[in-house]
Amino acid sequence: MKCLRALPLLLLVTACSGGGSSSGGEDQAEDPVVEDYPVAFVLRQLSSDDDGSLLQDNIYEPGEFFAGAQLILKERATASAAETVITANIFDGDYDVKDLNTSADGSQLIFAMRAPEIEDADDDEQPTWNIWVYNTETEELNRVIESDLTAEEGQDIAPAFLPDGRIIFSSTRQRRSRALLLDDGKPQFSALTENREEPAFVLHVMEADGTDITQISFNQSHDLNPVVLSDGRVLFNRWDNAAGIDKLSLYTVNPDGSDLAVYYGYHSQNTGTEETEAAFNRPHEMPDGRLLVTLRAPSGLTYGGDLVTIDGIVYSEAYSEPEQSGEMVGQASITVGEVTTDDTISPHGTFASAWPFYDGTSRLLVTWSECRVINEETELLETCPDTLTEDEEVQLADPLYGLWIYDYIAGTQLPIVVVEEGEMISEGVTLEPRTEPTYIPDPVPGVDVDADLVEESVGILDIRSVYDFDGEDIAGIETLADPAQTTADFRPARFLKISKAVGIPDDDVLDFDGAAFGRNGNQGMREILGYTPIQPDGSVRVKVPADMPLAISVVDADGKRIFDSHNNWLQLQAGEVRSCNGCHTSDSEAPHGRTDMQLESAWVGAPTSAAPFANTEPALLAEMGETMAQLLARYIGEAELEGDLHFTDLWTDPAVRTKDDELLLSYGDLSTDAPVESTCLTEWESNCRIVIHYEQHIQPLWDFPREVLDSTGAVIADYTCTVCHSPVDAAGATQIPDGQLDLTTSASSVNDAWFVSYSELVADRAELELSSGVLTPRLVQEFDDDGNPVYEVDEDGELVLDSNGDPIPVMVTVNISSPLTSSALESSFFLSLKVVAHIKGT
Repeated sequence: MKCLRALPLLLLVTACSGGGSSSGGEDQAEDPVVEDYPVAFVLRQLSSDDDGSLLQDNIYEPGEFFAGAQLILKERATASAAETVITANIFDGDYDVKDLNTSADGSQLIFAMRAPEIEDADDDEQPTWNIWVYNTETEELNRVIESDLTAEEGQDIAPAFLPDGRIIFSSTRQRRSRALLLDDGKPQFSALTENREEPAFVLHVMEADGTDITQISFNQSHDLNPVVLSDGRVLFNRWDNAAGIDKLSLYTVNPDGSDLAVYYGYHSQNTGTEETEAAFNRPHEMPDGRLLVTLRAPSGLTYGGDLVTIDGIVYSEAYSEPEQSGEMVGQASITVGEVTTDDTISPHGTFASAWPFYDGTSRLLVTWSECRVINEETELLETCPDTLTEDEEVQLADPLYGLWIYDYIAGTQLPIVVVEEGEMISEGVTLEPRTEPTYIPDPVPGVDVDADLVEESVGILDIRSVYDFDGEDIAGIETLADPAQTTADFRPARFLKISKAVGIPDDDVLDFDGAAFGRNGNQGMREILGYTPIQPDGSVRVKVPADMPLAISVVDADGKRIFDSHNNWLQLQAGEVRSCNGCHTSDSEAPHGRTDMQLESAWVGAPTSAAPFANTEPALLAEMGETMAQLLARYIGEAELEGDLHFTDLWTDPAVRTKDDELLLSYGDLSTDAPVESTCLTEWESNCRIVIHYEQHIQPLWDFPREVLDSTGAVIADYTCTVCHSPVDAAGATQIPDGQLDLTTSASSVNDAWFVSYSELVADRAELELSSGVLTPRLVQEFDDDGNPVYEVDEDGELVLDSNGDPIPVMVTVNISSPLTSSALESSFFLSLKVVAHIKGT
């Protein structure tokens, strides 16, 4: 391998210009093959805190403002070319610029810029990030959204041109989501990310003049850095953080928001140095179809990392085997020397950004910093040593990113702009023409998509079989689909539950305690949109609302989830039909959602046309390859979500056997308050929701009177849950709650905002014993790992003796595990509830 040593520090110092402005080294040889195309770059001051310490940057905080940047246009990609600060005289004070991109013809430069901070103004009164365009032919710089009022509605960053001239960008506007809040009778707000730190940036599209702003992605955390691939799809970074999974991967989506899919790296989060976490930052498509990214830690002080190419056309993950084992096949470093990604010594320096040339060469326009350390004795800057001894420690110097042409095949790099201490070039682009990506037009209702679905603002979710796990039939689909072989009671998957995420506002909109999220705040809050029956072959086809983050759960006849949670938000556009073969486990690394890599379905569907499925109603004639759900949709129309779990046997041929009994679990049959609006109990509409609150809907189940009366009305038995599961009996005497489980409404010692019943169900607790009429935790002597009793010792390790000269045992509390540590299906608590209900008829 060619090894290109970082240029000596002396060269970097002597090549710098004075006065704090950027400049190329005048004595450097110019690249003889550089075409006469301009380059643009962002020169900025390094940001420090009040103590002068360098501030970390963080990919997960895209709205951060670092004052002291300027956008500079250089006539050519040569050191001697003239420069113009194209953002000069726009603002008074220090502003910020980032996220450079260009039009395919190279005539326009698009970027995000934020005006200077307003002193003493509140956060909501500060300027916002806006999208700006510079035309190199007219030399005009304009903000895309002309209206100040509209421009300040959200933080707009990371723009890119679509082939039809529209602009895709990431924004906190959440325009469609906010409109849907109004439909639900809620105030409008931009929902926070799932860690509840800042409003979520999601993808939007607007016309070139800033009008017709449309939200196209509905993630609950950030969707960032959109780029348009040559085939017209949009590639972007998605932060998946539902249930705290915390993954930053590459996704693709059509410009209208349809066909959302994971593209690369969901299970390849730790491909950094020594398998540390690393993000695929600032993706760009190279002329050969590979992706170019800077692989770097999500946050740090070096502001950069390694140059890596990704072969996403062939691979969806980095390694050839699951769990990051086998060979690394999906991505490769293209630097000619060793680069680290974890803020440690990086012999070949680090790269903050990279932009491919489109001239058929292997050259890149990069921002690169030599690795430098501070000599402890002289306090002078030195180049980093190649290696360190085990006990040797060094202090890294601040980065010094300049603009370079880097040829990863020839092994050469040429300085274009070098900077002074305290400055850096954070990114750069070339304004050279490249092939225009394929244009993917928005679908036309009535032509490309069903006009009625668009009018209803719904899409269709079509699943071939929930028993298909990564192309494997896990349950015997053909047998389950045959009513002669399997009755409904023996089919494990009975209903599909559809839920939506609940956006969380900031404290200015609604200030509430974090205890409202319960024990596991990572789960966020959700509302159930409804249920639909799963057909005997495991197939589902149902209308679901468009333009919102959806989650699915496969449940049994009791409504209990039987498979892993689906922790990736689905979305459908109005009129979109989203098809998938089946399910997958949470740790499956098979490509999901990518139609070009989809595994073959485990369920072939109907074996022939013009015939019913085996032993089903003769009038229901299938078409070859059709699923049962698809057949029903063709005969009786597309299924709609229902508020109840309702099953009717539509399939069994009565000539073969008796049809299965109807099943109805209705919220309207509850003796306690139903978690739905009363109007939705009689007719389920698109705006109906099932919203379950523990205090209002679960606790009343424990409190509900279950008395057995004789003919005179006298109580002869009381099966009310809180009679037995209480620290006091009916006479007011202290007792140990039945099963060591207190289901009363007393304040919990874990969190006084919770009922004790809630905390005892979801958290481990101490086993109680009754001593002199007082409930106290039961203590037992501790034993070590070898089974030996443990006694108290002093600071010298000597036994501490009591007044009788005996060693004092170390006593520990006996803990009881939460009955809800596993899923509801496996929970001993819910199983016992079901048994009691059958025995006692409650």
